[in-house]
Amino acid sequence: MLEVHRTHQAKICNHAQVADSLDRHGWSASKLWNVANYHSREVWDETGNIPDHGDLKNELKTHNNYKGLHSQSSQRVLEELAEAFNSWYGKRKSDSRANPPSYRKKNYYDQDGRRVHEEHPRSTVTWKQNGIKHDIKNNRVRLSKGANHKQHPKAWEYILIEYETAPGVIVENLQQVRAVYDKAKQRWELHLVCKHEIGTPDAPGTETAGIDLGICNFAAVAYSTEEADLYPGNRLKQDGYYFPKEIAKCDDSGGDRATRLHAKWSERRTHFFHSLATHIVERCIENGVGRINIGKLAGVREDETGESKNWGKHGNLDLHGWAFDRFSNILEYKAKGEGIEVVEVSERDTSKTCCVCGRTDESQRVERGLYVCEEHDDGDGDGNGDAFNADVNGAENIRLDINHTESNSESAPDLGGDRSTGWLAQPGVYLHDLSRGFQPRIEVVDCKP
Repeated sequence: MLEVHRTHQAKICNHAQVADSLDRHGWSASKLWNVANYHSREVWDETGNIPDHGDLKNELKTHNNYKGLHSQSSQRVLEELAEAFNSWYGKRKSDSRANPPSYRKKNYYDQDGRRVHEEHPRSTVTWKQNGIKHDIKNNRVRLSKGANHKQHPKAWEYILIEYETAPGVIVENLQQVRAVYDKAKQRWELHLVCKHEIGTPDAPGTETAGIDLGICNFAAVAYSTEEADLYPGNRLKQDGYYFPKEIAKCDDSGGDRATRLHAKWSERRTHFFHSLATHIVERCIENGVGRINIGKLAGVREDETGESKNWGKHGNLDLHGWAFDRFSNILEYKAKGEGIEVVEVSERDTSKTCCVCGRTDESQRVERGLYVCEEHDDGDGDGNGDAFNADVNGAENIRLDINHTESNSESAPDLGGDRSTGWLAQPGVYLHDLSRGFQPRIEVVDCKP
C-alpha cells in the first residue's frame, strides 16, 4: 500500500462563534514569529550562524508568546521561520538584494503620512495530532487552545469548529488542521490534511525517462531513444519580473496589496509546478516509463567544488526563486500514484558529454542551448558534427545515468537504435497557459533554451 497525504479545504459553519478565538491564535502566531525572528537576527549578527528550529524551541519554550499556542503549533511556527532563514541564506550567496524573513506587522498611517498604530496580521495556525480531536460523524474538529487563551472553565479549553467540505470529500485519518485567514473574504477557513492508503499501481512500462532542470528551460525531459520534450520557464520569468516590481510600488500603507500580490505570485508558481508535474507524468504513461531519473539539485545550484554557480544577474534570481526541490517533491508524489519510481542521479558531466558517442568535452557545448559534437559526422556532407539541443543532451545523459555505467568516456554505452536522429535537435516544446495548462508550441522550434 502507498501512503499519500491530501489537503481538503473546508468552510467553517459556526464562524461567528469561533472567529474571535481563531483571531487571537492568529495574532499569537505572528507575535511568536516576530520574537523568534528577532532572536535569530541577533544570533546571526553575533555568530554568523542561523539557529535551527530546535535551538529556537530551547530558547523560547518558556517565553510568554510561546504559550499563546498549543505546543506543537508553536513548534510549527519556529520550523517555518527556520526554513525561511535557511532559504534566505542560500539565496544571499548569489543575490545581494536578498533580505532575511521580515517581521509580521501591519502599520496604519493618518492623512499626513504619520504612523498612527501598528498591529499584527492573522497568521496561519497549524495544529498537529496531539492538539486535534476529530468527530467524523458530525463534521466537527476540536482544536486545543494555547495556555494564554484558556480563560474559561475546562469545557472551553478548546475551539470547537463545525466544518463543511466539498461534496464527496471524506475526511478521515486527520493528521493536521491549518486555520487560514482569507483576507478577501475576511473570514477563516480550514485546510484538513488527511492520510490515505492506496494500492500501488503497476508501472506503465519499463522505459526510463531523464529530467534535466534548468533556468531558461525549467525542465528538459528525455522519455526514450526517440522522444524528448522541453518546458520553457517563460511563465515563471514573466511573473518573476512583474510581481517584484508591483510589490516594490507598495509603501507601508499599502501592505494589504503587497500581501495579495505575494499570495497571487505564490499561487501561480504552485499552479505551474503542479501542471508541469501532471503533464510530465501523463507523457511518461504514454511512453511506457516506469522510472524517472532526475538530476540531483546540487547539480543545479552548485559546481563541483560546492560553490554556488553564477548564472548571471537575472539567472541567479530565477535559480533561487524557482524552488526546484518543491517541484521534485510534487513530481515524486504524482508519479508514485501512477506506479512510477523517481530517483535522483548525479548530474556530473551530463552537460559536457555527448549522449550519442559518449565523448566528454566542455567545449562541445558552444552555447547554452546548442551542443555540437565534432567526433562524428552527421551525414549531411558539410563535414560538421552532430548539433542538437544542449538541455535535451543533458536530459538524455541523466536518463542513461552515465555516471553509473561501466563505459568510459571514450566508448558509449550500449544504447540501441539510431540515437543521432532529429529528436535530439528538434524536441517537442510545451508552453504554459494559465487556464489550459501545458500546450504544444505551434511555432518552429529553435535550439535556444
